[in-house]
Amino acid sequence: MKIAVLGASGHAGSEIAREAAARGHDVIAVARHPEKIPEAKGITPVAADATDPVALAGVIAGCDAVISALHFDVPAETLLAALRQAGVPRLLVTGGAASLEIAPGQRLFDSPDFPEEWKPFAQGGITFLDALRPVTDIDWTFFSPAAFFEEGPRTGTFRTGTDQLIANDAGESRISFADYAIAMVDELEAHKHPRTRFTAAY
Repeated sequence: MKIAVLGASGHAGSEIAREAAARGHDVIAVARHPEKIPEAKGITPVAADATDPVALAGVIAGCDAVISALHFDVPAETLLAALRQAGVPRLLVTGGAASLEIAPGQRLFDSPDFPEEWKPFAQGGITFLDALRPVTDIDWTFFSPAAFFEEGPRTGTFRTGTDQLIANDAGESRISFADYAIAMVDELEAHKHPRTRFTAAY
């Protein structure tokens, strides 16, 4: 497939671009600073501002899917407008964990242990997912990582779920950027979660 990875110079975006290219996909790696994008066979760095839907549409035209690893300061409506203009049918989003449930009807975001300093960014992810839910003309998937999304080894071993936070026996919810990238590209290829959210953790 030909795909565009937005935010390809960041932790998650660079791992997703590498993973997709390693599996033989043609990757358009998009960032404001393309010089920070990792060099690899199959990856074409492109400079673009994702806040400009017209410019972004020109970059992603001809792609089979877009994977966004952007921060949530780029609204869902902006990305959707670019995909519609470019005629790209699929959007996969690097989401947030805050909207995952830790108990029936209770989100991680609502937990008294959720750090206050994380809430502004976390609210952005919640708003983004809410904006995607009614969308039917774009085939979207929102992929929430574990509570702790961090540097670590590429193990290829993790669990997946839907709306509930996944934690280990010690109560920890973690996944590395590299393993998250595996799960993201698995979803790109297997297409198991159309117009819904899923999650992954150890």
